[in-house]
Amino acid sequence: MLLLKNCYQKYFILWQYAFLKTVFLLDIMQEKFLHIVSFDNPFPPKYGGVIEVFYKIKALHEIGYKIHLHCFVSQIPHSFPELNAICESVYFYKNAYNPFYIFSKIPFSVISRNDKQLLENLKKLDAPILFEGLKTVYLSANPAINNRLKILRLHNIEQDYFQGISKSENNWLKKMLFSLESKKYKAYEYIISNFQKVICLSKFENDYINKKFQNSTYIPVFHGNDTILNLDGFGKYAIYHGDLNSADNKKAVEYLIEIFQDVKDYKLVIASDSNEKFVKRLIGNSKNIEFVFLENFTHLQELLKEAHINIVISFQKSGTKLKLINSLFNSRFCIINENIIDDEIVAGFCTQITNKSELISEINALKLVSYNDSQLRKDTLENYLSDVKNAEKIHDLISN
Repeated sequence: MLLLKNCYQKYFILWQYAFLKTVFLLDIMQEKFLHIVSFDNPFPPKYGGVIEVFYKIKALHEIGYKIHLHCFVSQIPHSFPELNAICESVYFYKNAYNPFYIFSKIPFSVISRNDKQLLENLKKLDAPILFEGLKTVYLSANPAINNRLKILRLHNIEQDYFQGISKSENNWLKKMLFSLESKKYKAYEYIISNFQKVICLSKFENDYINKKFQNSTYIPVFHGNDTILNLDGFGKYAIYHGDLNSADNKKAVEYLIEIFQDVKDYKLVIASDSNEKFVKRLIGNSKNIEFVFLENFTHLQELLKEAHINIVISFQKSGTKLKLINSLFNSRFCIINENIIDDEIVAGFCTQITNKSELISEINALKLVSYNDSQLRKDTLENYLSDVKNAEKIHDLISN
């Protein structure tokens, strides 16, 4: 009897061990691992592209992904606690700015992101790879990762983007180099066929890729806003904000300063963390136009909260402008032109203009109108533009 009891205890312990081991292995199998290759350090999220990357990582982390992040940078940071908090590992690779790359058939912004250590680090863990933009795809055709699920998050149709920059640029050398980069991207576009799946952030780009490669899905931009502010009533001014290192944004500022020199009875705030001297020189003696140096995203939110009219315009068609999403979540009326967004649901909350006279007319009309769209925006956009829900759409693409 004692022998039987000991034998039973022994088999029970073995069964318990096997059960726990199986549960542990199933748990490992259910873990969601993902490599993300970024064209830049996504923290701090200071401009459109890296804002998109950072809040995508954050949302994927929130739904359970264990992310191994790979970033190409000009300078490798000493510490990055904000990224360590949402990633399993973070690797940095320095951009290789070799002037002879200008003579390569591969676009300069691609070949300069070609670190061999990236391949070694990707090989360490057999997991899907999400490439952020065509700038990061130099190693995507390497045989060592042929068996991986490779996903491209397309940030722009790059040949159109660089051609647009070329047209907006005043410096003849930069204009020529941007035009050359555009031609190289046009020839390099075949690389998209190496990806099983592409995720676009505009409807136009999604249609374009599907016609050529039949592998694209539209998922709206990631932006970091959770709730629509209740701001019914009047704000105090019109606002334009953006990175003024961009030739297109500088052109927009020049355009708007001309507009508000005609609309003298209403204030325009231009907010940026760059090119303050350039803007102040254009403003001159205009009493109704003010430049505000942006300290951080919280500061931007405060400015948007006080604004009555957001003017979001661009002279080139390139994806979805994140500045519009920030304005829709944190401010009141939005005036856009056709180059800002092509998602009908989002554009439906904006007033679209096509020329200077229409813009002046809308400013003069809206400055007298009390804003009352907060609840309607809340009911629609908090769900449609939810970062977490859109991260789940990426998960569905990876899983299926």
